[in-house]
Amino acid sequence: MNNYKLVIQYDGGRYKGWQRLGNTENTIQGKIEHVLSEMEGKKVEIIGSSRTDAGVHALNQVANVKLGSKTTEADIQTYVNHYLPLDISVTEVKRVTDRFHARYNAKDKTYLYKIWNEPYTHPFMRKYSMHVERKLDIKAMKAAAQFFLGEHDFTAFSNAKSKKKSMVRTIRSIDFQTNDGFIEIRITGDGFLYNMVRKMVGTLIEVGLAEKDATIIADILHSKDRSQAGFADASGLFLEKINY
Repeated sequence: MNNYKLVIQYDGGRYKGWQRLGNTENTIQGKIEHVLSEMEGKKVEIIGSSRTDAGVHALNQVANVKLGSKTTEADIQTYVNHYLPLDISVTEVKRVTDRFHARYNAKDKTYLYKIWNEPYTHPFMRKYSMHVERKLDIKAMKAAAQFFLGEHDFTAFSNAKSKKKSMVRTIRSIDFQTNDGFIEIRITGDGFLYNMVRKMVGTLIEVGLAEKDATIIADILHSKDRSQAGFADASGLFLEKINY
């Protein structure tokens, strides 16, 4: 058996998220595993680096899979892309050492969130951004974002479905860019809890709308009260990069 690293892009709009679920076949992991299982002639399981939520997109998701077939990397890539839906693409297949694990070997991950901040809708990006009609105070959002940096217990910014033993995560950087009506927020950390990025961004948006004060982030973190955090749409969120 050989171990392969897969780099994957997908439009998550019509899927129930990355992770395979027992009650539906409509997941990214499930779709890829089905195609690889057909190729191998037996059940195949893949390991993803990040379990993106329902509706969330990926520019560079990483997975690894053990395959016994003698086909080349190029042939594997050609096969899976031929049979996968058009909104999922495997952009790279590379044979790696048996010790490579897409999730456990990841040093940090970067998520990108796109906000369309104009009073009118964007017909072509409405499925790939969150529309906020009122002008956001980016200076206030940047000030609030500083309270997320470093190591914290992010219970308040997680979903009750989070099953992790530890809610402590380290946020390494939060960067803002503006471009022709879009606000892009990039968050890099050593790991993320279920719904964590969407809750962080949702709270930053509330700060940008003057609904919350920038300094309240520290209080919310300390409270561990999930009801105090905001919540942003899934459509604007992209898994952008995994660092190994």
